[in-house]
Amino acid sequence: MQILASPHAGAIIANFLVVAGGASGGASFGGGGGAGGLRSSVASTGGGGTTEPSLILAGGITYTITVGAGGGSVSGADGNNGNNSSFAGTGITTITSVGGGGGGGGTTFEGVAGGCGGGGRGNQLRTGGAGTVNQGFAGGGCDVLLGAGGGGGTAVAGSPGGAGYAGGNGGNGVTNSISGSSVGYGGGGGGAFQGAASTGGSCGGGKGGNNNGSTNPDPGTPNTGGGGGGAASGSGAGGSGVVNIDAGIAAASTTGSPTISGTIYIFTGSGTITF
Repeated sequence: MQILASPHAGAIIANFLVVAGGASGGASFGGGGGAGGLRSSVASTGGGGTTEPSLILAGGITYTITVGAGGGSVSGADGNNGNNSSFAGTGITTITSVGGGGGGGGTTFEGVAGGCGGGGRGNQLRTGGAGTVNQGFAGGGCDVLLGAGGGGGTAVAGSPGGAGYAGGNGGNGVTNSISGSSVGYGGGGGGAFQGAASTGGSCGGGKGGNNNGSTNPDPGTPNTGGGGGGAASGSGAGGSGVVNIDAGIAAASTTGSPTISGTIYIFTGSGTITF
């Protein structure tokens, strides 16, 4: 435990950013993984939502931070969903961001719903997974003779697979300045291809791999909630999430070893904070 200051009296107004873990891409002409959902009281939330109200916290209460892991790489299957991230404690409504939806692969072929939805499997008439309202967008769909769909991002939906087996690009993410500088979060993963290559969405999405196995996909970037790229086999893993808290004052104590910049606490792993 890191002891930083004495507990504070009275109401404490805190801004937050909660980003869930991104999903992995599907395998077997797999769709791109959806990015983790994003909620924030600083700038816009994911999914085109408006800025959320700040939290009203109390001194002496221990708040629990959960940082969602990204979905693990798969072979011959739909991608694994990312894990939820949250900020919870007595006297507040828990802030939960939903993990990204896995890319469609050799199991159901459909993109999976999540914070941002996964892309549909290539060369199949398949839909992308739905995103979560005010957190992220849907994945791109697919059809016969098309490449796999891209995973949804926090700023825009994933692109559908293209003609000539072109892979759909992952949806772009959003930027947020709660950490003190502008940082991007929540890019979707690119879909697998056998024609024109796909790209991962800006802000952490991994590119797709060639369905003939000659080009490997990329994983989502850690601590951005980025989705992993779809592939023939061995899809890109999803990137882990992050939780940032800024109450304008120093915390009394923390666990989980957050990075501290002034009064900003950046959790890249689960922990607690008390003001």
